[in-house]
Amino acid sequence: MTLTLTRVRRAFREGLRAAHAELGSRPPALRRPAPDTPLCEAPTHPGPSRPAAPPPPTGAPAPSAPRAFDTGYRPRTLTLRRTTKTLAELVRAPAALTVPGDVVAGALASARTARVSPGRTALLAAGSVALYWAGMALNDWADRAEDARERPERPIPSGRLSPGAALATATGLTAGALALGAVAGGRRVLLRRTLPLAAAVWAYDLGLKRTRLGPLAMAAARGLDVLHGTGTGPARPALGAALTVAAHTLAVTRLSRHEVDGEAGDEPALALAVTAASALAAALPARHAGRGSAGRLRTRWTAPALAAGALALAGRAQWAALRTPDAAHVRAAVGAGIHALVPLQAALVARAGAPRAALGLVAALPPALSLARKVSPT
Repeated sequence: MTLTLTRVRRAFREGLRAAHAELGSRPPALRRPAPDTPLCEAPTHPGPSRPAAPPPPTGAPAPSAPRAFDTGYRPRTLTLRRTTKTLAELVRAPAALTVPGDVVAGALASARTARVSPGRTALLAAGSVALYWAGMALNDWADRAEDARERPERPIPSGRLSPGAALATATGLTAGALALGAVAGGRRVLLRRTLPLAAAVWAYDLGLKRTRLGPLAMAAARGLDVLHGTGTGPARPALGAALTVAAHTLAVTRLSRHEVDGEAGDEPALALAVTAASALAAALPARHAGRGSAGRLRTRWTAPALAAGALALAGRAQWAALRTPDAAHVRAAVGAGIHALVPLQAALVARAGAPRAALGLVAALPPALSLARKVSPT
């Protein structure tokens, strides 16, 4: 058996040699490359001659690589991410961190005559945030022609969002806020608190902001936001806190009218004076603040410290805008004034006798400042 296999192999080899001898070359599988030739080098035997390509004319541009055909397909996660970013820019999402403090300040101001419900306060705060976002979306819808000239990077003039989508966003958020108000306190809260606030927001964006009453309308809306926090309780105990927040908002809104042209005139000085007065009002002790000596002591130091922080945050930028009244400094002063609402609200909360809640509100300031670098609050 072994002898037979040996003869078969020998005969097979002799047949291969004879076939290769007739072809005059060895098969590629049996050829070994030269020591200095890489394995991937092309064969060196001559092929059919081809005419050489003519050189490009002198001064002609180099041929560009063919561009890949764009099919328009985008991964779903990428599309969702872009849509979320556009909506966040439309409603100035990070700036909403300055809103819950209004509601908390109003709720604690009325705590002398009504019991504060954390659940109701949370629902009212969520409704205020929804109305704030609705106002921002409605503002961009109403200003789409003006933004096309002055701020073409905004979502609507840049084409990233249609005007109809912005209006639908404002409408949906307003409806959600009204629903939250009804859940928080029924028809009484809906008609006396949430609906007037929503009406003030829409009236400002759809016409009042282009008149001399614009800053007053915005200040009134922010004051109504403080009263929104009183819920089913009386609004009178929270009028002081509402007027403090409204005065600060009035100064910031007047200054914001010059953040594009930078010709602010005396507005930075007026804003600085009003900010100082608001901080002083929030720092003054209240007769009902704190039930015990420890509570009065914490309130005595916490409220002035937080008010001083609000003055330092907004006042420094307003002083810079006063010295250099250009568009960049005015815009920075407006942004600082918006963020200064957080320590101002916290001072009002501490003044009402809740220093721990005040410190909890201040914890929202660092994220708001950090996110403002990605999404402008103005």
